[in-house]
Amino acid sequence: MSRRSERTSKLIQREISDLLERQVNDPRLSRLISVTEVTLSPDFKHAKIFVSTLGSKIDKEDMLTSFSNASGFLRRELAAHLKLKYTPQLSFHYDDSIERGARLLKLIGELTTE
Repeated sequence: MSRRSERTSKLIQREISDLLERQVNDPRLSRLISVTEVTLSPDFKHAKIFVSTLGSKIDKEDMLTSFSNASGFLRRELAAHLKLKYTPQLSFHYDDSIERGARLLKLIGELTTE
């Protein structure tokens, strides 16, 4: 990943996190959601946004549907706040790394207590 792509990814990640915190009114997206990673295509026209939350499987599917519905709003806000030649198409994907990390910490804790 080039330095420019990495900086732009971090900028988009920070901006979407701020938008989720302050401007998104969807109650399905108002719970604790973290944007874990953003990857851009080489031409900067497509962005994969990885999000994570703690909850049940139904909540995760509902969350991804909500993100799909809100992608137009988020893209429009990104275009207004960021000075990019192209505002990328946004696709949202679930990232389970936080849950896997919590599970590993729990297993390590169980081993140390034994």
